[in-house]
Amino acid sequence: MGFKYQALLNIFFVFIVSAKAEILFQNASYVEDGKLAGGCNLFSGQWVFDPSLNPLYDSSSCPFLDSEFDCLKFGRPDKLYLKYTWKPTSCNLPRFNGVDFLRRWTGKKIMFVGDSLSLNQWNSLVCMLHAAVPNSKTTSVLRKSPISYVTFEDYKLTIFLYTTHYLVDVVQEPKGRVLKLDSIEQGNAWKGMDMLIFNTWHWWTHTGKAQDWDFVQDGTTITKDMNRLEAFGKGLTTWGRWVDQNVDPSKTKVFFQGISPSHGRGQDWGSKSSCLGEQKPINGSTYPTGKPAEADVVNKVLSKIRKPVYLLDITTLSQLRKDAHPSKYGTDKSGNDCSHWCLPGLPDTWNQLLYAALV
Repeated sequence: MGFKYQALLNIFFVFIVSAKAEILFQNASYVEDGKLAGGCNLFSGQWVFDPSLNPLYDSSSCPFLDSEFDCLKFGRPDKLYLKYTWKPTSCNLPRFNGVDFLRRWTGKKIMFVGDSLSLNQWNSLVCMLHAAVPNSKTTSVLRKSPISYVTFEDYKLTIFLYTTHYLVDVVQEPKGRVLKLDSIEQGNAWKGMDMLIFNTWHWWTHTGKAQDWDFVQDGTTITKDMNRLEAFGKGLTTWGRWVDQNVDPSKTKVFFQGISPSHGRGQDWGSKSSCLGEQKPINGSTYPTGKPAEADVVNKVLSKIRKPVYLLDITTLSQLRKDAHPSKYGTDKSGNDCSHWCLPGLPDTWNQLLYAALV
């Protein structure tokens, strides 16, 4: 009798703790600087070299990895970038447990929404999970715009990628392609998810042939161009309205992937070059030029959203990783990619932070 009574108490205790954690998450709103409950800031710290560190997956064994991020495949000569671990100043970052992640999200649907930086993080997560259960049956549709997905059949968990450069709509009209800052019709595809991870920024800076719109519309005003930070703020505000109007926090957790930096300007850290040839992170916990202005825009918009949105504030910790880009070790050997990230690599830490936020 005593044993049964103790067992019931244990079950009741687990139930109460789980319920309390869920309530805390659902009622958690954006907090500046990413400070978590208990005062721990997972996003403030430094990169520590650990020669014994091994990546959570082998790029050659992951069937879902885009070649453009597979730096080892394309001849990167060093592996030092794989030997740095993120160490928060005031706490420890939990090691990613793929089986635990899959069990927690059994029967659920997760969607990354954004540009190729979302692809970078999505690739990382599905490879990390695949490495945890390499013999688990999977179903996948890869790089089918706008939606790709991988389903882990044994857990009935599907992880989607919805590719969109701006979150708001780009519409083909007789006069040309129009970036509509107050329209987000594509958001219908994001409904019904159990977790959403959003990202946008890099495409807001594109000009010339790399720009995929001809006009920008703000309300009834249509112009050839406008201040890009201002446009970004207006578009992100429209997305924030979508979250408030369409997300039920008891059913869906919402994350925003902070601004992922580029390292094309070596003068930012005292170099005459760029990310090419860099093999070490920046020492310490601050970036010489500070956080970019677009990160301030994100902070401002998130602070006004009524529904809980958790900021994965990866900006500063990623700024420190000038060594972690594909540079010339990607599919385009004539280029120098200082915007995306090698895999395995930095986005694995982003997903460790996502896991920490969930557990």
